Amino acid sequence: MSNSDKKTKEMEQYEQETGKQAIWQGKTTKGFLRWKKGEKNYYADKKRISVYVSSETERNWKEYINTHKITSFSKLIRESVNYYIKERSKFGGNLFPDLETSTKSKMTHTLKEKLTTIKGFSQLLLEKYSGNLNDEIKTIINNVLKETKQLENKFIVQLEEKEFKPSQYDILLIEDNLSTIDLLKNYFESKGYSFKGVLTGLEGIEELSSSTPKLILLDIILPDVSGYDICKDIKSNMNLKEIPVFYLTALPGINVENKIEETMADGFILKPFDLLDLEFLFDYLQT
Repeated sequence: MSNSDKKTKEMEQYEQETGKQAIWQGKTTKGFLRWKKGEKNYYADKKRISVYVSSETERNWKEYINTHKITSFSKLIRESVNYYIKERSKFGGNLFPDLETSTKSKMTHTLKEKLTTIKGFSQLLLEKYSGNLNDEIKTIINNVLKETKQLENKFIVQLEEKEFKPSQYDILLIEDNLSTIDLLKNYFESKGYSFKGVLTGLEGIEELSSSTPKLILLDIILPDVSGYDICKDIKSNMNLKEIPVFYLTALPGINVENKIEETMADGFILKPFDLLDLEFLFDYLQT
């Protein structure tokens, strides 16, 4: 006998109201049994939102479910990701948003103002009310001060360095193999060219937000961002599109060749390579 044959009218009503199954793998679900008893939380583990939020928030969530036919957080996350991808594509999917100097200054100024307030009040609490605070609260406040300092170093210092001290070099290599970075660094520097190597795609993106090298060598298989995506974004950026980009990869040549036109790369070099194979790159460095 099939599951559908076992369903009662009451079960069908439950499934219609909740969008959940009353029978799963031949057994009556806990959600249905809770619903039958009139319990509030009959959505099984996906209804845990009601345990942690106010009744108003829960009502808003239910209204959203009914309006958009989204019955679980996992579906909401999928819809959100799809929407983000769709909206991002309207702007060319650029990983390098242009930040004008004035925008950077405003960001730095805002961060400084907020961090000053957080640090100041935290220090006042420790100074004025130290005798009334237990050790746990003191530890929490000290952790806030520590995190604030790390945030300051991470964002403000980096923003100001990029604004006033942009680094420049001839060649940027984005490659997750440290031995390859060391080899090419020694090779190109022996030829009189300045060189920067980074191990991840995001580090490469970070470098290109403040530097304009003469040449980019780019691995395709990276631990975070695909080299193909990085190349497409470089070639779509008004400030970077003229920089020659060459893939440096162990992928089969035919696979890479099929991606050249789509990603607008200038060419590719296959691993393993001889140093003599790189000599043609000097033509791009001398222009």
